[in-house]
Amino acid sequence: MVERIEGGITAPAGFTAAGVACGIKASGLDLALLVATPAARAAGIFTTNLAVAAPVVVTREHLARSGATTRAVVVNSGCANACTGPSGLDVARAMADDTALAVGCPPEQVLVSSTGVIGAPLDPAKIKAGVLSATQTLGRDQHTAAAEAIMTTDPWSKETAVRADTPAGSFRVGGMAKGAGMIEPNMATMLAFLTTDAEISPGGLHRALREVADPTFNAITVDGETSTNDMVLLLAGGSSGVQIDEGLYPHFVEALHAVCHELALAIVRGGEGASKLVSIHVAGAGSVDEARQAAKAMANSPLVKTAVHGEDPNWGRLVAVAGRAGVAFEPTRARVFVGPVELFGHETVYADREPEAAAHLKQDEVSLIVDLGTGGTASFTAWTCDFSAEYVRINADYRT
Repeated sequence: MVERIEGGITAPAGFTAAGVACGIKASGLDLALLVATPAARAAGIFTTNLAVAAPVVVTREHLARSGATTRAVVVNSGCANACTGPSGLDVARAMADDTALAVGCPPEQVLVSSTGVIGAPLDPAKIKAGVLSATQTLGRDQHTAAAEAIMTTDPWSKETAVRADTPAGSFRVGGMAKGAGMIEPNMATMLAFLTTDAEISPGGLHRALREVADPTFNAITVDGETSTNDMVLLLAGGSSGVQIDEGLYPHFVEALHAVCHELALAIVRGGEGASKLVSIHVAGAGSVDEARQAAKAMANSPLVKTAVHGEDPNWGRLVAVAGRAGVAFEPTRARVFVGPVELFGHETVYADREPEAAAHLKQDEVSLIVDLGTGGTASFTAWTCDFSAEYVRINADYRT
């Protein structure tokens, strides 16, 4: 059984966190520190953008050099340290060195992450001061401060935790995430940090993270953009004493999925300028890959997203996207639903039902369903948000 509990990244035993202000941003918290005692096993998945930021390079290196053993994760917001050349790599490595000195571990046991403006230099003196300050405030009760410190344009912090009860005992999974823009399901798609006090092998940890990321973090989009800095890190400390073997592996995946699913939807709800959470379920596909491809195309369509924002049940836009999504599509047998209301099916238009569909679109959470009409049994659900004038304003003014 999996049950939601209070807390976030420090809900599992063996983890402490802190969030401090060190002057990278003009105001607010901008540096988070997560410490595992003792050192934890770690797994990560990273951006697929070819313009890879310095912290992603260094974190990959450290996971390889440490044998996927991690003592600390340090994250700054306000500056991405991306497209900064050799000097940016030097700063990312100094970020790890300063943290290692502060917590007492080898530098390769420190993972680093950054988010913010691309191309701006990251001040290593501010990072060093921030790390020293963070080590003074570390605690299990500081999880919310850490979640706030990784925010950029996010309207609120995102954290959650669960407890899983199994025949072998109970363990916990916690997490925090950030993401409001540059979010597109092409893992990784944002920053997310996950912890557990279960004990699991490095191979099992990576397997579970990959398995869970696909229907959660890889199923969301805000604007179709994949960042230079995105990563998801999962740390397993083992303090619960529960050993995850093949028999308990489904329990672990269930708990991890619960945390990742909640964080993923929170990212979409907090998308830049968003006013509606939108699920797009594609059915009747020949394969899950085709269903995913079609759902992602619809979720990234500006015409679909603006129609949702305007509460206009314009089902034709969904049909148009399905037809150009590059997957098998049979319009003579296709069906389109807005919420529970079928507006188009088997070449029949139900125009008299549009008022009922428009009423559904007035809700904060909206459901769109498209059956591709191929007779296939595969399906996939993607989550997105509406496009508003506020999204344009935020991104037009991002640096100015």
